[in-house]
Amino acid sequence: MISRHIACRGGAVLLAAVVALPAATASAATLRPAGGGPEAGSVPPADAYAPLVRAAGAACSKRTGPYQRAVEKGLKRKADGKQSAADCRAIRAFQKKQRIKPAIGFAGPVLAARKNPNAAKKCPVRTYRVVCVDLSRQLTWVQKGKKTVLGPLNMRSGRAGYRTRTGWHTVYWRHKNHWSTLYNAPMPYAQFFSGGQAFHAVYDTIFTTGGSTGCVNLKPADARKLWDTLKTGDRVYVWGRRPGS
Repeated sequence: MISRHIACRGGAVLLAAVVALPAATASAATLRPAGGGPEAGSVPPADAYAPLVRAAGAACSKRTGPYQRAVEKGLKRKADGKQSAADCRAIRAFQKKQRIKPAIGFAGPVLAARKNPNAAKKCPVRTYRVVCVDLSRQLTWVQKGKKTVLGPLNMRSGRAGYRTRTGWHTVYWRHKNHWSTLYNAPMPYAQFFSGGQAFHAVYDTIFTTGGSTGCVNLKPADARKLWDTLKTGDRVYVWGRRPGS
């Protein structure tokens, strides 16, 4: 069966720059990562965001985030790349205003440059729809010409050893309620574009350091939007490299 081979599991504006969203609010004991393969069923012990999961209910994070300097600059604060109590309060206030959860003031994974995600011109501009997959920033969007049709959307791509394949691809098969018999797991709104690699929803957090087994994991609402936007034959362009992979 094709499903035995085709299987893998795995916002807001900051002055048109970046902002943070590091982790989910589930406890480490109950969280089941959607990465599939050897990491399924347990939280990776090296997950750098695990302390933030436990601290999701806390008032403010004391940790310096990987996008600290960019966030400080966007908020017009002293861009020294070091978290301070004042920095945390400013970031947390912005997160609350933009309804970013968890609002703990941590400058985590980049979300979006909402005004123009393709400002660096890494994704080829075509007259037809192109799904742009930026592995370096962990963002996906759809553009037609220079217009952004959908997104950018937060995503999770393949981890080390299971990297999401770069280059040009084509959406060749779609299955709205796909089930992976390989991992015995759901893959809602699955849209396959390269071998067994697909865009699909996961029900757990996509903000982990572990990564997927090659697929582009999306939050359910975003996966549904992408499903409603694309059709078989649409082109996909993937570039960059997931941090840590």
